[in-house]
Amino acid sequence: MKPTTPPKTYRVKSFGCQMNVYDGERMGELLAAQGITPAPEGEDADLVVLNTCHIREKATEKVYSDIGRLRREDGTSPLIAVAGCVAQAEGEEIMARAPAVSMVVGPQAYQNLPAMLERAVSGQRSTEMDLAAEAKFASLPQRRTAPPAAFLTIQEGCDKFCTYCVVPYTRGAEISRPFAELVAEAQRLVEGGAREITLLGQNVSAWSGEDAKGHRTGLAGLVRELAKIDGLARIRYTTSHPADMDEEIIAAHGEIDKLMPFLHLPVQAGNNRVLKAMNRSHTVESYLRLLERFRAARPDLALSGDFIVGFPGETEAEFEDTLKVVDEVGYAQAFSFKYSPRPGTPAAGMEGQVAPKVLKDRLKRLQDRLNRDQHAFNTASVGRTCEVLVERKGKLPGQWLGKSPWLQSVHFESDAAIGDLVPVTLTEAGPNSLRGTVRESVAA
Repeated sequence: MKPTTPPKTYRVKSFGCQMNVYDGERMGELLAAQGITPAPEGEDADLVVLNTCHIREKATEKVYSDIGRLRREDGTSPLIAVAGCVAQAEGEEIMARAPAVSMVVGPQAYQNLPAMLERAVSGQRSTEMDLAAEAKFASLPQRRTAPPAAFLTIQEGCDKFCTYCVVPYTRGAEISRPFAELVAEAQRLVEGGAREITLLGQNVSAWSGEDAKGHRTGLAGLVRELAKIDGLARIRYTTSHPADMDEEIIAAHGEIDKLMPFLHLPVQAGNNRVLKAMNRSHTVESYLRLLERFRAARPDLALSGDFIVGFPGETEAEFEDTLKVVDEVGYAQAFSFKYSPRPGTPAAGMEGQVAPKVLKDRLKRLQDRLNRDQHAFNTASVGRTCEVLVERKGKLPGQWLGKSPWLQSVHFESDAAIGDLVPVTLTEAGPNSLRGTVRESVAA
């Protein structure tokens, strides 16, 4: 690699989960602190960071396709950094297969990106794979501005070792960021413009720490403390594991107005034999009882989940059990995927890998029901008046787009501004969003 001119502009392309969106934002802040500015829309960037996700099928090969697409018509390429979970999993293999890549950095080491960039400009390629997340957060710049709906990572890594999942290998063991550090960062986000904060973690419900009085506390205790921040109107959290949902967080949903009536709680499958093969510690029955307790605490709670179809050995009858769970719960939103083997995970070597045609058929049948239920939830919301947090302009003149308390996208016309909480009566439901009309106040 030859020495190159220091980049003036950058673009971060993040794929996958909200954790990656958060990481992408923080990498942008690191680069901005070096005097590098975001590339204008539609223009080439001098530096491109591909912030990858390993959850999707054929994720690794897609990275190489993305790298190839960055090649310009004159044969040159920008400086390229590959970050995220594929970077952690593939490491030196990316360097060997893709000479155009200057930097490969794992999700717990991207605080080293400025130093890696300095080496890249001088002609040196480098990789950073450190899994010490504590060092990452200590090294990141403090955030002084924030969007109306901001993310705050409170926990990283996972100790559950589900047999299909690479997260324990790419993100490392579970760590919780300190209580005081999180409260201070949340306060800065609100001062910087945030009205809503979503607490993030690979297993966010496993967060624990010591509060200001030195008492051990969990996620509910952190939520209660953040709810005291003036100017913070909404709190959300994702993603949770059923095994770590305790009575305190259930009670918090019924007692804290700022904690939004939305719960994302993955079940993955609706059959106990499949769940055991996945190394999920819950059963269908325990999962459904847990949802009942949440709904008892907060009757208007909207539920969201994750599903994997075609896990190795899954029979048609076992898949039908998943459809029964969907019918019983009535999810307001959900994410669903075909099983695909991840190298190094136990499930990749299991017998009974399901044929691609069967995977496709089962996913369609599942998604048909999930889409049905999402549309039904939206339709049942028509006539309700709620506060909508304005996040951006819509496509039409005078139109705004924001989120309801139940995380529904709502379009409406108003003279509002980004960051406003606007009382809106929901008037029309579509499969993925609603329309509304501004009202003087939210109905009691």
